[in-house]
Amino acid sequence: MIAPGRRRFFGRSDMHMALLVTRREVRDSFRDWRIIIPIILLTLVFPFLATLTARVMFRFVEQYGATVIGNRVVPFMLLVVGFFPMSFSLVIALETFVGEKERKSLEPLLSTPLTNTQLYIGKVLAALIPPMATSYLGIIVYMVGLLLVTGWIFSTELFIQIILLTTIQGIIMVAAAVIISSQTTSVRAANLLASFIIIPVAFLLQFEALVLFWGNTRGLWWLILALMVVALIFFRMGIKVFNREELLGQDIDQLRLGLIGSRFWDRYTGRDVYGKVPGPLGWYKQLFTVLPVLKLPGATTLLGLIGAIILGIYLSGQYPISGSLQSRFSSSEIAANTASMQLLFAQLPLVIFLQNLRVVVVAAIIGIFTFGVTDIVIFALPWTIIGYLAGQMANAGENPIIFILAGVVPHAILELPALLLITALALRWHATIMARPEKGTIGENWIIKAADYCRLTIGLGLPLLFAAAFVEAYITPQVLVWAFGG
Repeated sequence: MIAPGRRRFFGRSDMHMALLVTRREVRDSFRDWRIIIPIILLTLVFPFLATLTARVMFRFVEQYGATVIGNRVVPFMLLVVGFFPMSFSLVIALETFVGEKERKSLEPLLSTPLTNTQLYIGKVLAALIPPMATSYLGIIVYMVGLLLVTGWIFSTELFIQIILLTTIQGIIMVAAAVIISSQTTSVRAANLLASFIIIPVAFLLQFEALVLFWGNTRGLWWLILALMVVALIFFRMGIKVFNREELLGQDIDQLRLGLIGSRFWDRYTGRDVYGKVPGPLGWYKQLFTVLPVLKLPGATTLLGLIGAIILGIYLSGQYPISGSLQSRFSSSEIAANTASMQLLFAQLPLVIFLQNLRVVVVAAIIGIFTFGVTDIVIFALPWTIIGYLAGQMANAGENPIIFILAGVVPHAILELPALLLITALALRWHATIMARPEKGTIGENWIIKAADYCRLTIGLGLPLLFAAAFVEAYITPQVLVWAFGG
């Protein structure tokens, strides 16, 4: 028999045990008519209303010869039909653990010889089946009604894309809901936290509406790939953070701001167990002890940098600038434009630094909600632009290496290490919740890594960015003029 808390490779026997939990949970869910009947009724009514809306819309746009608008909007309605029943079926996933805990039916299940992974996967599958079943039912009703009322038929590629989007979004929503259910102490708290699931997915639907409206089916495949990665992240995070002992021991959640502030301040100031705070020199020595743990996030950030430059060069070949604008990339034009703007550049050091500071703050805030994904994206975006400009230089017959050495390297010597350091720290901090730490709780480690982020960003990152801003304003323009103007 395997110890409940022990983790190992998930094999066929593990899946069999997980499916035992799934069958039990699904059978209990479908027995509760107070949940199933309203879900089925709403699932059938909403597609019917969507079909009537599509019929009215088709008649309206045909009067003005704008049938293409109807053809682009109808697929989005199918996405909404799949999302709508899943949103109110999410209550099943939210009650997966905390609901049973309140009903006093969780202890017998947790005392079984099931491993944490078997129990978690079984619960996730059980919470996923009812919402996905209602979504597929709504999609079928809508498609049949649309065919009978308007004669509209989906293309095979578009139908597969919408089914995949609906399925992956359902997995993401259910996986996130089960994580919330395993980390909260009451159904009320879980239902309130559900807004952090529904609202982002609603915004995602709006983005998908734009993609569908422009008819960019290739873009949908990239979106599907990105959502698959997010789904795997949520699934892995749930397995890593789930622990039955903590679930049984949770009583009530308390927000102790004083304790949080004390832990953060102790870590930030470097105070030891005896309450002694080091001086400035000792404080800086402590900063460098954090650098060795940044190997993995630092390597990930560096890969993002390389990938961004390669992507920029690739895009420069796919979307070249027209000939009239390409002349601006000649050596004489670059030298003349830079020379005429040197007085302006000399007034911009503080502006450049504040802009970099604003980006760092925004990335730190948004990264909390994206588990570090936007940290890489925001860091990589300027380097994608640099790669694109270098590619355009090559298209114009100029040497892109000279452009990089003269226009980027002078201030990048200071700016790039600072941004690499800040991004790696942010990624280490924001990804804390995705894995259970070896020591302490997830919350404690999150606070400690937040303090490390602030310490190194303020102590090392921002001074480097401040110096780089002056180099970018005073030295880089002169190097550009010298390199391209002779």
